[in-house]
Amino acid sequence: MPLAPPRLVEMDGYRWEIPVTERPGMRVHGILFSSPALLGAVEHDPSLEQIANVATLPGIQGASYAMPDIHFGYGFPVGGVAAFDLTEGVVSPGGIGYDINCGVRLLRTGLRSEEVRPHLKPLVEALFREVPSGVGSKAGLSLTGAQMEQVLEGGARWAVENGYGRPEDLVRQEENGRLSPSDPAGVSPGARKRGLRQLGTLGSGNHFLEVQVVDELFDAPFAAAMGLETGEVVVMLHTGSRGLGHQVATEYIGEMDARLQQAGTPLVDRQLSCAPIGSEEGRRYLEAMAAAANFAWANRQLITEGARRAFRTVVGPGANLEVVYDIAHNIAKEETHHVEGGARRVLVHRKGATRAFPAGRDELPPEFRPFGQPVLIPGDMGTASYVLAGLPGSMERSFGSSCHGAGRLLSRHASERQFRYDDVIRTLSARGIVVRSATREGITQEAPGAYKNVEEVVRVAEGAGLTRRVARLIPLGVVKG
Repeated sequence: MPLAPPRLVEMDGYRWEIPVTERPGMRVHGILFSSPALLGAVEHDPSLEQIANVATLPGIQGASYAMPDIHFGYGFPVGGVAAFDLTEGVVSPGGIGYDINCGVRLLRTGLRSEEVRPHLKPLVEALFREVPSGVGSKAGLSLTGAQMEQVLEGGARWAVENGYGRPEDLVRQEENGRLSPSDPAGVSPGARKRGLRQLGTLGSGNHFLEVQVVDELFDAPFAAAMGLETGEVVVMLHTGSRGLGHQVATEYIGEMDARLQQAGTPLVDRQLSCAPIGSEEGRRYLEAMAAAANFAWANRQLITEGARRAFRTVVGPGANLEVVYDIAHNIAKEETHHVEGGARRVLVHRKGATRAFPAGRDELPPEFRPFGQPVLIPGDMGTASYVLAGLPGSMERSFGSSCHGAGRLLSRHASERQFRYDDVIRTLSARGIVVRSATREGITQEAPGAYKNVEEVVRVAEGAGLTRRVARLIPLGVVKG
């Protein structure tokens, strides 16, 4: 007989606790950032069990956290955050996900909406041509073996040094678009083969390229520092490491799972396969993960160049797209946090969660340090997206983390059953939104009704003291896989 969902105890209006006594083996309690309006979508969802399961892993610190956009994932819930002691803790690929360094980039165009709207349909078509999309798309840059090695080591820096972008693009990327230490040797020939022609491609699923307009500013000084103005057209892109990252995750999950089974090591969920951080196996995975993350940053850099070409072709040479910020939401990093009253180095897993450091941090671009880290929150293609800023409360309450999007309300299969392609296109068209997709499933699976209310998700993150609102962006045109 299946267990009842873990019990949630309200801590305040924005935090709910899963007590450490709820499941055998929990080393810390679980904390879900949510609200009564969002709880209905998860109170009988397996993702709550996953919060409790993560809390059983060795070396976990603080709590097993989940953001308001939580939904069911592999091992860890999407929206999960967990930090592990470097000596006693583990690294779990399920805590990063199959799409290593899936992330979001925002570009400003310097154009007003009235300058772009007359060209919107051909612009969306040009973006669709310049940025290949769809399941397994392999129409990207064709890499040699030597070039692949350099991409895995250099990330977005490799792209810029080889003519795919500008040096200033790197300054406004998390880690300047390159995570170290990386070791391309940990990326198998099979993973490399999957990525050889996928650099500069969007992929499918929830990945997108979206033309948006800045609808409202909530923090004018920070928006000005980012170059954002009300009525300005921006471009948001969401994608990751494509087939290469997926293969890296698949192989290391299999390797860790086989070792644990051979040793007879019990896990409450086999999808939580893991290895000690300090072990050879753990180190190899982390270095391969960093290499795959670098592939993802290079990928978003090439897509940026594709967007620039599309705008120049349709709108004219005056379209000068600049990187506002680029941030990962499927990654693990060593960071220093205060744990039990003292500073400690920990490995923070963020899966469908975004780093949200507050003002004053050296990790931020100098012009952003007075304000905090930009946090990019895609909504669904029919409503809105947000730019947020990290707050000190994130360091105290979530290891410097916040949500990463609206979060799925329906599975892709459920969404396909519920929504019809023609109806979704008609509804979006009535709102003035132009959509181009490689497949009909790219529309039905990603219908606006398949997602939670992004306004409520953002309100919870703000109410919990993790982030504050900076700008609201509404869609004009969308490219889907």
